[in-house]
Amino acid sequence: MDLRHTLFETLQIDIQEAEPQRVVLTMPINETVHQPMGYLHGGASVALAESAASYGAFLNVDPERYNVFGLEINANHIKSKRDGVLTAVATPIHIGRMTMVWDIQMKDEHDQLICTSRCTIGVVERSNK
Repeated sequence: MDLRHTLFETLQIDIQEAEPQRVVLTMPINETVHQPMGYLHGGASVALAESAASYGAFLNVDPERYNVFGLEINANHIKSKRDGVLTAVATPIHIGRMTMVWDIQMKDEHDQLICTSRCTIGVVERSNK
């Protein structure tokens, strides 16, 4: 999968681990992902969470036959952060034929919980058009 010219590249998201049952991504917390007051933007955390869940879902389908798309995501922002590294660990709660549900826990470099999220992914058969 080519991640160039995607949100992964824009947000400097790195893949640390990628297995069907566990995906670990990291993202630096810097001015690129700050909100105007200089703290980590909640939307950047949500983007990291959905990236982890979507990548995990992709690893659980035949990419020649199926696409995966985020259907719903929620997030609870637990702690603010100005700098450092945010690590997302995504694990599946449900892997079904048409949907998947992923739990994503995001912690900083001190193992402090920054954000927790749940993401539902749709599995869509590719058309031949």
